[in-house]
Order: sequence, then C-alpha cells, then structure tokens
Amino acid sequence: MKVVGLNLDIIWKNKTENFETIERELQNQEADLFILPEMFSTGFCMDASEVSDRHEESLGFLKKISKEKNAAFCGSTPVEQYGKFYNRMYFVQPGGEISFYNKRHLFSFSGEDKVYTPGKNRIIVEYKGIRFLLQVCYDLRFPVFARNNDDYDAILYVANWPEKRVEAWEHLLKARAIENLSFVFGLNRIGTDGNKLFYQESSHCFFADGKEISQKSGNFVSAELNREELDDFRNHFQFLNDRDSFSIQL
Repeated sequence: MKVVGLNLDIIWKNKTENFETIERELQNQEADLFILPEMFSTGFCMDASEVSDRHEESLGFLKKISKEKNAAFCGSTPVEQYGKFYNRMYFVQPGGEISFYNKRHLFSFSGEDKVYTPGKNRIIVEYKGIRFLLQVCYDLRFPVFARNNDDYDAILYVANWPEKRVEAWEHLLKARAIENLSFVFGLNRIGTDGNKLFYQESSHCFFADGKEISQKSGNFVSAELNREELDDFRNHFQFLNDRDSFSIQL
C-alpha cells in the first residue's frame, strides 16, 4: 500500500484556502492513502466557536477529494457536535465509508482541554488489508492508550508539533513502532501558525524494527506498507506475546 503525507503549511483559520492548497498540491500525486496534518483546515486553534465545523465542511471536502483521487484520506479538524467541540480525525475511504476518532489526550499546556472534549473510544480502521490505529498529536506521549493488542498493523499520527519539541516527536514515533511491532506514520505540519510557533519538516514512517522507510520529495513524505513483510517480522520476533495485560479506564 502506498501512503503519501502532505507537509502542509496550514493557513490560519482559512478553510477555503487550505482546501484549495491541498487540491493543488495533490493534483499530480497518486496513492492508496493520503494523510493530512492535525487541524488541516484551520491550524491548531483554540478559538473553537469560531473555527469548528458545524456543517461538515471539512468532511465534505475529504469525501469529495477521496472520490476524485480514488484514495482514502485522513486528517483532523475542529468539529462542533451537540454543543461540544472535538478535535476529530476522519478516515474517509473512496467507497464512501467514514470513520472518525475524537482526540483522547488534549494538550493541556495550550489549554486544549479547556476548549475541546476528549474522546473515549480507541478507533481502528481496516483498509486494503491493513489495520490502522488513529491517533492525534499529543496522544503520542501516552503509550498505554496505543498499546498493540494484536489488533492493528499501523499507527497514524497527525500533528501540529512545533520545532522546539521536535526531538520528542521523532524519538517517540520510533519508540511506538518498535514497542508495538507496527508501522508508524507520523505526519506533521510545516510553517508558522497564528501563535507564531514554527514547525519544521519532521514527518516520518518507521518499520517495526525502528528503521525509517519513508521517502521525501518536496512537500511530500511517502512510504510503502507491506503487510506480508510485517507479518514475517512479527512471526520471527514474537515480542508481543510477552506484553503485559491491562485494561484502560476511560
């Protein structure tokens, strides 16, 4: 499976321009799955009442471009539902199937927990024979929630992770791949946001042994996810059999 992530310089609070930029950037790209950053339509914004989707604007865009490209799309966007705000990660398949994950771990350092409502459910989506665990940015710091119980093959992290903390981002992505014997694709934004935070290019895809398997060209990071290769590695190194058993109270 070919996966392509777009290192997007998100335009602050401007959905229309971000949608247009994404379409333009991806015009000549082909993939089975395209990944967009966290809050790809607005930037990582705490003005939830101003920027949140109320009429599925971002979802509508993802459905449209997924159909046009005949590929799955995922990324997160602020959403209002039943009077609450969520940082919601969508996974849209070209056949019209829609899955979503509401970000569980909200970034209290920026006040995200004061504005948005945390999700409660761990979401795994199967697409073209690969099972994807959906995760958003700050979730990366909490390995218990992402622990592989033999129920997924790859983790997708979409993020707005600033340059000043990028060492943690890159090391933790690799750690999640090694400890869970899984592919890990971390897609970060680039550029500068409305809070003057700078984001350097730092998107990666790691194999289960911690080796980087992504290639980079321009604003794109791509990787081939080979399920047979992963299964062979897991069958040889059966480390997951020795994992601790536990339950998470949500």
